[in-house]
Amino acid sequence: MLVSGGAGYIGTHTCVALIEAGYDVVVVDNFSNSEASAIKGVEQITGRDIAFEQVDTCDIEALRGVFLRHEFDTVIHFAAFKAVGESVAEPLKYYMNNLTSFMNVCALMKEYGRPNILFSSSATVYGEPDALPVTEQSPRQPATSPYGNTKQMCEDILRDCCHAYDGVDGIALRYFNPIGAHPSALIGELPRGVPNNLVPFITQTAAGIRECLSIFGSDYPTADGTCLRDYIDVVDLAEAHVAAINRMVGGKMEEKYEIFNIGTGRPVSVLELVNTFERVNGLKLNYKMAPRRTGDVCSVWADTSLANSELGWKARRSLDETLASAWAWEKHVRNI
Repeated sequence: MLVSGGAGYIGTHTCVALIEAGYDVVVVDNFSNSEASAIKGVEQITGRDIAFEQVDTCDIEALRGVFLRHEFDTVIHFAAFKAVGESVAEPLKYYMNNLTSFMNVCALMKEYGRPNILFSSSATVYGEPDALPVTEQSPRQPATSPYGNTKQMCEDILRDCCHAYDGVDGIALRYFNPIGAHPSALIGELPRGVPNNLVPFITQTAAGIRECLSIFGSDYPTADGTCLRDYIDVVDLAEAHVAAINRMVGGKMEEKYEIFNIGTGRPVSVLELVNTFERVNGLKLNYKMAPRRTGDVCSVWADTSLANSELGWKARRSLDETLASAWAWEKHVRNI
């Protein structure tokens, strides 16, 4: 199985889950937003050497070499730039990277007769939803960033390829908000520079790397005035990929292209998340309320009943457990 972007946050956890489920993996990554140490962490956890190729998936001839050197019938495509703010400032960078890399994967899968593509999509495609929770049938809203637009466009590319080419099947998993780390604390989220996601900002504030955590928006129409999100443990998310792969390789897909929401189905406010982190880890965070950020959605969470029934998968880990793992990972990284 080929895992593009397999040295990244979700990629490493998925590699662990795949190996533990009995699959062999080949990881492709160019380390543009990841570290070689992440692969070592996967190897430590699984006790297996990882077949690794340092290749940019935007380079189709380099990627072709991977297809020629390795036998696999399935690819999980994680490789993409993912910073929303940066995508607004540098849209061409995001369109060129995220679309080219995925189209290269699809083209080579078709050319070499490799049938199964699992695409890493996002709940960002739902935008500010008209009704909650969102189902897979909820309308996609116009993207609020080039990053979000690339997710929608890649979904469309995969759908059209599956419908056009007999030998290609695809599943898109729409993630909600992945957080936490592997319970071993050997792999986790390791952002470069200022974090784009909330939990690394929380853990870096707790570690003294960041002076203060800003909570953007305290006047939303929610119980405590802060945004509501669906936070899913990254290990639960990784296991959803295994369930989706089992469906694909087991010949259980009912359509050539399928979509599944991957979340917990439980909305949690930003303030609740911060307070839970403090309680679970016995810490007091320095945080302040700040004005709303442009483009932030007030509330979004998943209806996961389709994934529960069709994939036989369900998020199992508690928020307490997840936030404890996030802090354990931060302490490991900082040698605290």
